[in-house]
Amino acid sequence: MKPTRRLLWAAGVAVVLGAACLAYLQPAVMVQLSEQIWACFG
Repeated sequence: MKPTRRLLWAAGVAVVLGAACLAYLQPAVMVQLSEQIWACFG
């Protein structure tokens, strides 16, 4: 794989992981996620 392509993949992964971490810091997101998971078993 070319270095520039590898760098783009790494940057994309970092952005996605950063967005996921920021989403988990919001309490409303955590409540909604837990309610959706609970609905699967209820």
